[in-house]
Amino acid sequence: MARNKEALLLLLDVGPSMHPALSEIEKVCSMLVHKKLIYSKYDEVGIVLFGTEDTNNELTTEVGGYQHVVVLKNIKVVDGDIVEALQQLPRGTTDGDFLDAVIVGMDVLVKKFGVTNKGKKRVCLITNAQCQIKESDEGTKEEQVTTIAKQMTAHGIKMESIIMRGKLSQDANKGIMDENDRLLNIFSKETSTRLLYVENPISLFGALRTRNIALVTVFRGHLEISPKLSIKVMVYKKTTEEKFPSMKKYSDKAPPNDKFAKHEVKIDYEHKSSKDPDKVVPPDQRIKGYPYGPQIVPISSAEWEAVKFKPEKGVKLMGFTDSSNVFRHHYMKDVYVFLPEPGNTRAMIAVSAVARAMKEMNKVAIVRCVWRQGQANVVIGVLTPNLSDKENIPDSFYLNVLPFAEDVREFQFPSFTNFPASWQPNGQQLEAAANLIKTLDLAPHGQEEVLLPDFTPNPVLEKKSRRLLGGKRSFSNDEEVKGNITAQPANLTGNASVNVGKIGDLTPVQYFEALISRRDSPDWVVKAINEMKNKIFDLVEDSHEGDNYPKALECLVALRKGCILEQEPEQFNDFLKHLWNFCQEKNLPSFCEYLASKELTLISKTEAIDSENTDDKARKGFLVKSEPKVD
Repeated sequence: MARNKEALLLLLDVGPSMHPALSEIEKVCSMLVHKKLIYSKYDEVGIVLFGTEDTNNELTTEVGGYQHVVVLKNIKVVDGDIVEALQQLPRGTTDGDFLDAVIVGMDVLVKKFGVTNKGKKRVCLITNAQCQIKESDEGTKEEQVTTIAKQMTAHGIKMESIIMRGKLSQDANKGIMDENDRLLNIFSKETSTRLLYVENPISLFGALRTRNIALVTVFRGHLEISPKLSIKVMVYKKTTEEKFPSMKKYSDKAPPNDKFAKHEVKIDYEHKSSKDPDKVVPPDQRIKGYPYGPQIVPISSAEWEAVKFKPEKGVKLMGFTDSSNVFRHHYMKDVYVFLPEPGNTRAMIAVSAVARAMKEMNKVAIVRCVWRQGQANVVIGVLTPNLSDKENIPDSFYLNVLPFAEDVREFQFPSFTNFPASWQPNGQQLEAAANLIKTLDLAPHGQEEVLLPDFTPNPVLEKKSRRLLGGKRSFSNDEEVKGNITAQPANLTGNASVNVGKIGDLTPVQYFEALISRRDSPDWVVKAINEMKNKIFDLVEDSHEGDNYPKALECLVALRKGCILEQEPEQFNDFLKHLWNFCQEKNLPSFCEYLASKELTLISKTEAIDSENTDDKARKGFLVKSEPKVD
């Protein structure tokens, strides 16, 4: 598994007490998988249900027990089947035992990956934790949970628990809920993972993360308090802007039957002399020029290197100030977190001492940061103490970047008192403006903060007006097409966001690729394949002296490629055999001869694992060739 790819196993409680929330869970989990199809299409996802009427898991067969736990979908690369399964969750009839589900889920991940891919295996438990856990045969429930948590840590499995309460917990047994909360807290403490309580669907959607971001240190070194005192720290980014997947240039110039084509666009630049346009200037004879008035001043890379500012790597304390002197609206860019070096007790004590003293005195620290040696952009920031309330998490600092003088924009507005009385706002208008401002306050005095970051989905990524994600280019507003597309069909290639409803006649390959790439329903794949089959039949049957054969072959190649990508090899293999028989029945041997000349083969097991044909059988087992004529 690659560095940024993960395996996610969803443990979903479908017992009777969860029925009121299952429709929302279906929406949220299917949207999660939809986002993975866009952002992380090589991630793997599995589904385990508990509280079901049936039982279907390997542990029940091997050792017994673990009743009413069903492995609905084993771990596999995300696809439409998983989305469809999540949209139609069964309603269970038995109280769910989340501990049994956790053990079954861990067994699924261990059997799939073993001890490899540590940190890339994630279990997400969604339950209301209202049902009683069975007594353990060996030791107490707490001891059993501790043992399971240690095994998960040893195998590099991270677990996050999302507990749905609110209306679901009104009639629940308080004693059972408290016991379950205590057990889940043990999981959270032993595995250093999240335990979240949500009360509404929006919070559930925000709590369910699409993917985990791997932590990468921005800085490793000393926080220099004075020339004689420094603390070893590690700096990470705490927050960063979430961006859309980047769009890439796509080339359709590759041969249509080249299954190994990458469709990449590579750009090469040539510099030519203005005096001799046919002469290419090599890199060692080129130099950058900068306009200065009417002249161009050449400055070599060596000259730039000589005058470049090269500060020393390090983080130095410049001083302390009252927290009231630093304004929240001056914070810039991302937030960083300063942690003491792991395993360094002296560093932990030093950071804790400084942080707690700053908190007690209501102070913040101003620091100068150079993350890498020779980094030109020096950062000035404010360190705010972050005191931990957990034994296994040390105290730390948050760093927010502060603006330099040229970054601050102070806009002056005239006072209303300078305007005529007729322009002055009346009391009703002032009250309306004050009420508007109050409604925008996410943390009103004496009330709970709303739209907490941990429970709020990123609105930028959930807009209905979707941009083309992971595709080749985006449509502007006047280019967006709905329904059957009749204009600019060449731009449809790979565009899953355009609502193509059927395969057109002008450029069927482009329509097919756009239709099969739609991810709003798994039915589009089957629809695209069937429509392309019918299109090929029409082209062959309506051909006059073979004029449609090249287009039919192009459609066949596109269908073959699409069936490989969607792991539907037998759809193509069966169709190719059927097409052969069709041509024989319709007395169209010339098309069979045409296919034989192009060496089109069945899809082999190497190309798609579900194929029943080996490489040799795919090449030789179905030779598309015409029968010899008999005189």
